[in-house]
Amino acid sequence: MGLVEEISEGMKAAMKAKQAIRVTTLRSIRASFLNEMKKDGAETLDDEVCIAVLRRLEKQRKESIEAFAQAGREDRAETEREELAVVQEFLPSLADEETTRGWVQTAIETSGASEPKEMGKVMGALMKAHRGEVDGGLAQKIARELLGDG
Repeated sequence: MGLVEEISEGMKAAMKAKQAIRVTTLRSIRASFLNEMKKDGAETLDDEVCIAVLRRLEKQRKESIEAFAQAGREDRAETEREELAVVQEFLPSLADEETTRGWVQTAIETSGASEPKEMGKVMGALMKAHRGEVDGGLAQKIARELLGDG
């Protein structure tokens, strides 16, 4: 079962169980999937595309949590944390720091980068090979360190 179907099934189960935040979050995910399908008239989405959409939603939730926490709106931040947990249930886990470091080192070698201003080459090679598997922020930090700008 693909992620689109999994989200729909999860939404039905959450409705039956009367889990309000879960239902709201799954509806939001499903709406994002539908918007993505409308872009090219597709009937369904590959899991790879779904994961990219979920990563975007994850990033939005994290930014909202930070903004609400800074504004002293802990109640809203907590709701966003609960929604983030639901989104993350459907995402594959990201590589740990050691694995990411190895991938960044390989990307540096394959791209021929040797200085910090060539970060774009490194990140391009890394994301081409490991999109959806790696935390971009962590990868950038490691790349800066390995290229001598950290």
